[in-house]
Amino acid sequence: MTDTVAEPARGAAPKGAAIRLGIPMLSAPAMILVALGLLLPLALMLRNSLNIYDPAELMISAFTLENYVKFFTDSFYQGVLWRTVWISALSTAICLIFGAPVAYFLARYVGDFAKRMLLIFILVPLLIGNAVRTSAWMLILNDHGVLAAILGFFGYEGELGLMYSAPGVVIGLVSVLLPFMIITLNSVFEAIDRNLEDAGLSLGANHVTIMRRIVLPLALPGILSGSVLCFILSMNAYATPVLIGGPTFHMMAPTVYQQIAKVMNWPFGAALSFILMAVTLCLTIWVSALVQRKYRKWSE
Repeated sequence: MTDTVAEPARGAAPKGAAIRLGIPMLSAPAMILVALGLLLPLALMLRNSLNIYDPAELMISAFTLENYVKFFTDSFYQGVLWRTVWISALSTAICLIFGAPVAYFLARYVGDFAKRMLLIFILVPLLIGNAVRTSAWMLILNDHGVLAAILGFFGYEGELGLMYSAPGVVIGLVSVLLPFMIITLNSVFEAIDRNLEDAGLSLGANHVTIMRRIVLPLALPGILSGSVLCFILSMNAYATPVLIGGPTFHMMAPTVYQQIAKVMNWPFGAALSFILMAVTLCLTIWVSALVQRKYRKWSE
């Protein structure tokens, strides 16, 4: 008998071409959903930011940069932006400092069952609404609250000064963002081969050197991901600055809401939204580029 090889039907597309054709078709619904749910609202908001605010008609159709000029010539709104940036950067740094050791401990020194229980405990705050969680922090941080009562046991009688202040807002943001950092870094540390650390110990390196020369360089992309996530969430925080910061502590997200929902200045509110998004995106790209450059230098 003669072996025969089945030939593809005349006119049929090769298998590789069919796969290449099928992948875009499978992703088309998701791309359309993203376009409708994200890009179109952004385009509409950009168009509104170029309109003119009128108290009688709310918004007059135009093509003007007046709203952006208003932001860059008003020191109040610039101060709100820079306050948002440094509060977000500080909150992210605190989350990284406190989250990394916890995540490393969970990844290296805790058994599977205990780790699951601890991770559930860490995730419990995320199951509570932002307003409820922030209200609880208000009961803790105010001058006659839980923290003041505990300190009173040790003889402290002064005012805490944490409510309606930057430190109180940072505490509230860290409580929200810390679980995101821990969960992200825990998966990163688990992915690092423990044999690399054991090899470093066998060659005489101490734990500090191992962390500095082995663990941190390998975990750097994950650290960047967790930090970017926390920074973006902090830049767009609303409930914590409003409830803990109070009416005199201004950050960008509450200011955008105030312009759109209270003042009804939709064009200026849309411009503030785009400025917030642009600054967040530019800072994220800049920090990512710096970290990637450092990572490539360590990898060489």
